[in-house]
Amino acid sequence: MDVRMFTVGQIQENCFLIRPDGGDRAVIVDPGEEAPKLLGAIEALGVTLDAILLTHTHFDHVGAVAPVAKATGAPVYCPALEVEVLRNIMDYVPWAGFGPYESWDPEHTVAGGERLQLAGLDIEVLFTPGHSPGHVTYAIEAEKALFSGDVLFQSSVGRTDLPGGDHATLIASIGTLLDRFDDEFVVHPGHMGLTTLGRERATNPFLAELAQS
Repeated sequence: MDVRMFTVGQIQENCFLIRPDGGDRAVIVDPGEEAPKLLGAIEALGVTLDAILLTHTHFDHVGAVAPVAKATGAPVYCPALEVEVLRNIMDYVPWAGFGPYESWDPEHTVAGGERLQLAGLDIEVLFTPGHSPGHVTYAIEAEKALFSGDVLFQSSVGRTDLPGGDHATLIASIGTLLDRFDDEFVVHPGHMGLTTLGRERATNPFLAELAQS
């Protein structure tokens, strides 16, 4: 699998462009900002974008959704509990100085439990709330890859002090990922660098409470 990571915007959000090795179709996860950069990468690869997948709808993850969707015609898959946010992005930006961002009415919703066949990839949707109410993680099991948004980071976890966040729920969501997938799974997070479930299981200080439960 060919995964390209683009760190975009003031909050340094990670957007991922994913395709099978040598494939001519791709999906993009969390186009947060800098639409021209992302569209340039899609054009340079010569791929058709099959879908725009959102882990959640915080503004730093969705700021480029509308321009990328308009330019490519790719349908947007949005967490079902967060559709209203995507439809009214600027109403949910908590700090001044960001945007303006164009809202979008998603073509599809996901809630966890779905299997998406897109761009030649078998993608499972997992419900992983806590950072936000409807947050999902996209798993490509054959490639041992998780696209986890703001659930789990290198030696850290997603913040839970924004509206709809809940720390206990977040830790429980991380626990479901650790229970389901083995240590070799690569975590492609919404911020910072790549990591693995094994590394975080062994060293992440925020997960000590899981080990004790």
